[in-house]
Amino acid sequence: MIMEREQIMEIIPHRDPMLLVDTVEELEPGVQITTTFHVSAEREIFKGHFPSDPVLPGVYSVECMAQTADILLLSMERYAGKTPLFLGINNVRFRRKILPGDTVEIHAKLISEVTAKAIAVCSAQIYNHGELAATGDVTLAMRQ
Repeated sequence: MIMEREQIMEIIPHRDPMLLVDTVEELEPGVQITTTFHVSAEREIFKGHFPSDPVLPGVYSVECMAQTADILLLSMERYAGKTPLFLGINNVRFRRKILPGDTVEIHAKLISEVTAKAIAVCSAQIYNHGELAATGDVTLAMRQ
């Protein structure tokens, strides 16, 4: 299943400048997902992080993982139309810089869920030029 930004915005509430997923390349709702994000050199954040050596802040990597997990979960019938609330991230590791102009690939899969509380944990990885750039376990709550 392939989605572009317009279709993604029908699933998750994020909008520019905080929409950090450009395409969905593969999706098996509630199981696994692969998305992409192009890191435009025009992003305002690079003026201050860092002017002489720009690099995507780690919090943006975390948000890419969270939004990918949001799409994975909100594409399930039971969570469609809900608002994903970011509860936390564990086991985060940053392994490779993400630079302006890079296009990253984000993978996520559902690893646990408490359906009665609408809380789920997804394992996520970001790849940059085929190399592992960041990992983390994202915890989300689906709410009205």
